[in-house]
Amino acid sequence: MSLTSYPVSFIAADDAANPCLSCGACCAHFRVSFYCGEVAGPNGGTVPADMVTQLSPLRVCMKGTERGGGRCIALRGQLGRPGIRCAIYEDRPTPCREFDVWMPDGSPNPDCQRLRLALGLPALDRRPEAENDPQGPAPSHPKAA
Repeated sequence: MSLTSYPVSFIAADDAANPCLSCGACCAHFRVSFYCGEVAGPNGGTVPADMVTQLSPLRVCMKGTERGGGRCIALRGQLGRPGIRCAIYEDRPTPCREFDVWMPDGSPNPDCQRLRLALGLPALDRRPEAENDPQGPAPSHPKAA
């Protein structure tokens, strides 16, 4: 399967609910490494095997992010522009699922803020108090792509 034939998952949400849809900075900054069991195959993983690089016998990372500061192979669109998205959003690895835009108390994630500002994007406001939950973000706020 070629890279262009992967289905593109796009979350229908506005930028206020999901600022990731006009950012993508984390996907072009961090090394996205994770356990090899998340790779599609006999272990039941979902991340496409041709999108990862083997780091060690048990660790892989998304291609493009091997050294950090590189763009993830699954990122589609232009950084800091509306419509940027993850081509494997539904099948993304654990580090991507766990990187939240907002902290559990509703304050912006400091790493997200720093990367957004470096792209020239505006700083994020706190999540509205009505949506703050000590258990984390409300389900209507998808995690970073």
